Amino acid sequence: MSRTITSVVGGSPVTGGSTHTDVNPSDLADVVLEHGEADVAVAQQAVAAAAQAFPTWSRTTPWQRSEVLDKAGSEVLARADELGDLLAREEGKTLPEARGEVVRAGQILKYFAGAVLQPHGHQLDSVRPGVDVSVTREPIGVVSVITPWNFPIAIPAWKIAPALAFGNTVVFKPAELVPGSAWELVDILNRSGLPEGALNLVLGRGSSVGPTLTTDAAVNAVTFTGSVATGRLILDAPAPLGRKVQLELGGKNPLVIVDDADLALAVECLVQGGFGSTGQRCTASSFAVATDSIHDRLVEAVQERLGRWSVGDARTPGIDMGPVVDPSQLRQNQHYLDVARREGGEVLGGELVELDTEGHYMSPALVLGTSAGDTINREEVFGPVVSVVRVADYAEALAVANSSAMNLSAGICTTDLATAAHFRRNSRAGMVMVNLPTAGVDFHVPFGGRGDSSYGPREQGFAAIDFFTTSKTAYTLPGSPRN
Repeated sequence: MSRTITSVVGGSPVTGGSTHTDVNPSDLADVVLEHGEADVAVAQQAVAAAAQAFPTWSRTTPWQRSEVLDKAGSEVLARADELGDLLAREEGKTLPEARGEVVRAGQILKYFAGAVLQPHGHQLDSVRPGVDVSVTREPIGVVSVITPWNFPIAIPAWKIAPALAFGNTVVFKPAELVPGSAWELVDILNRSGLPEGALNLVLGRGSSVGPTLTTDAAVNAVTFTGSVATGRLILDAPAPLGRKVQLELGGKNPLVIVDDADLALAVECLVQGGFGSTGQRCTASSFAVATDSIHDRLVEAVQERLGRWSVGDARTPGIDMGPVVDPSQLRQNQHYLDVARREGGEVLGGELVELDTEGHYMSPALVLGTSAGDTINREEVFGPVVSVVRVADYAEALAVANSSAMNLSAGICTTDLATAAHFRRNSRAGMVMVNLPTAGVDFHVPFGGRGDSSYGPREQGFAAIDFFTTSKTAYTLPGSPRN
């Protein structure tokens, strides 16, 4: 029998209304777990618990907060195989990808365990004689953390860890498809020494609990990762109320491949960036921009590589790609392939795949013969679908790459240092990769895009302090020493 999990408020389990099942996308007969669905009342309790815990947690020392995060990070790393298996079973990543994500979550926790011990203020001389000036960073209060299903433990970790590290308290709502990974992360952090209410878990639908988590008077900030459409709704809710808002949304990420590129390297960058994690990454290389002289050789080599690409149960050793996360996403993938065909594109692959167990399987799809303005090259598919646009030269390739409205990550494959340097300077993406896949980033540096891709301060690394704290400048005229 599958186990049952609940929301966690003030350190205690809170049962919701109806019960929902978490189903393995690799095997629809496999129920991973069941969970109660939180309602508005539970969300309100969670916000109240976080608000009540804030005075205590915000006044702890950096060392106390560091110890909690370091202990949690150690447990996550020690349980990487177990948690990776759960993640693969719940979300559909291959086991190596799932385990790698868990390890990254552990590393993020440990990074912020160290970051909180670093100096973050300034002591300055005033322009006025005898006046001291200090600039300090202080926690902002209760933070609502709303995360997607595609990275069910890493993305929560990179939001929750800095929030807690800098003294905030958290109400965390994960995506409905991946409650198990979220529950484990919260359980580990709470057992690592958090006071009751510092971290609360709300397992509910965004349409139900979302308004409370974004507009409740006790919520001071909202950080969200998900679709552009949902992000705009979230921005419209708390921003007029003076809340801080941070959004990481979609990505339509180009990989430019010019004539002088190392072909074998370019193929790996495109295949791993476009089809890794079933293409369900906001940084995925969703379209390639290939100059004329290399286009045909690139397509031929990618087809050959995908011919050896294996699709199967996420936990089967040796497979290259697991299932799509759920029926809705599978339908969306097929819809975009149909649109590409109607607009004149040629689709290679993309068929539904039947295996011994029923799951949401499709083969990787390569779309050829499209132009930069076609739907497949403008909108985010979020699946194992990569289009290839042929251009005349590097100048046209750069223009096409910069035409994306969701400028999160952009890459180029070239052996020419001058071309690489020019692309780095002139790309309009928030992150630029040279001879690397567009997907795959480090946890200690800023993460974020431009255009419709991001809103607010950057996430991760040393940039996280900008969102999760507020600055205070204090002026002091020292008094005369007392006798």
